[in-house]
Amino acid sequence: MEKKNVLIMGAAGRDFHNFNVFYRDNEEYNVVAFTATQIPNINDRLYPAELAGKLYPKGIMIYDESELENLIKKFNVQEVVFAYSDVPFNYVMTKASIVNAAGVSFRLLGAEETMVKSTKPVISIIAVRTGSGKSQTSRKIVTMLREAGKKVVAIRHPMPYGDLVKQKVQRFGSIEDLKFHKCTIEEIEEYEPHIVSGGVIYSGVDYEAIVRQAEQEADIIIWDGGNNDFPFYHSDLTFTVVDPLRAGNEMNYYPGNTSLRLADIVVINKIDSAEPKNIKLVRDNIRAVNPKAIVIEGASPITVEKPELITGKRVLVVEDGPTLTHGEMEYGAGVVAAWKYGAKEIVDPRPYTVNSISETYKKYPKIGTLLPAMGYSDEQIKDLEGTINATDCDSVIIGTPIDLGRLLKINKPSTRVQYDLQEIGDITIEKILKQKGYL
Repeated sequence: MEKKNVLIMGAAGRDFHNFNVFYRDNEEYNVVAFTATQIPNINDRLYPAELAGKLYPKGIMIYDESELENLIKKFNVQEVVFAYSDVPFNYVMTKASIVNAAGVSFRLLGAEETMVKSTKPVISIIAVRTGSGKSQTSRKIVTMLREAGKKVVAIRHPMPYGDLVKQKVQRFGSIEDLKFHKCTIEEIEEYEPHIVSGGVIYSGVDYEAIVRQAEQEADIIIWDGGNNDFPFYHSDLTFTVVDPLRAGNEMNYYPGNTSLRLADIVVINKIDSAEPKNIKLVRDNIRAVNPKAIVIEGASPITVEKPELITGKRVLVVEDGPTLTHGEMEYGAGVVAAWKYGAKEIVDPRPYTVNSISETYKKYPKIGTLLPAMGYSDEQIKDLEGTINATDCDSVIIGTPIDLGRLLKINKPSTRVQYDLQEIGDITIEKILKQKGYL
């Protein structure tokens, strides 16, 4: 039987996973190329032969997604697989239309086709959008399980932006591991909170190899999802976090709506800062598509190390990068802190941006007066530092999950904002974990 030529559209995450579990050793298909978007500096690279398997002794080239139509012709592609996340439905169908107009089939691989089975119980924490509050939900669940005497290992959705062979399986149990693996800011934001609380977190490229190693030191596996993607593993219990500050997105973003439908428990976060009508809309949407799900209401109250650096000051607010860019959030914890503690002004950083940070604003013009903590490379980290230091302000509010002051040399006073999940009402995560036999 003649093999079907396949191209996989991705962003260095779900695309590699889909290839590994569905296509790598599949004699019916020939993956001719990957395309890349969302993440800087991942096109014009190679998915290496060491990871691609015996059918691909030369590896597989990664191209910029802008070349999609030309690649379909060049490689006689017969099927295009869409494999990245946090995009609106009309975006996905526009890509499908482009592919179909080129005479080619368009495919979305499903959960059963791509989920790996673990030998240990798996609890998944996912979300309907980037920046919904998934990380603090994950941290809370991990803490509860660990305090109950369980050996808990978290596995994070992939962020392999470096040497893919070296990143096949990554284990992070100390701050030194972050340096050893040359982590980007985006990676550190997700890994460091687990490490400083005494935990272990894995990530990488090959998620079957990752879970097999993690199983050796775990009673329970936590899937700590990325963007709004659904889990890479079969889950025994799934928590999905929704965001009423972006009410309605849970119904029209891919694959966030899938993540909502997969939920056993839905956490409506940020109810302390959302309008009642938007909380009601989200609740109605949950009931429309997943009426059996248990619903928890929660907030993410902030704490600030040095509020005196905010009150009456002209402040620069640095927020989580992905939340502001493809997450499309208009503000985060840093802005909430500026409002709460009476900042005189939130300074616009755009006149002071440097190199790649300037390009970020061109690509995502709706970011506005906030500074996304972009750090996908050493050069971009330097550009972020340069932008902060050039900005004319009294102080800097760091609203990212990690202390940027540890990574950057900031030439002005700064204060960090932190936040944790706080359930509101009688239905709590602890009660559910007890009912399900995990505590």
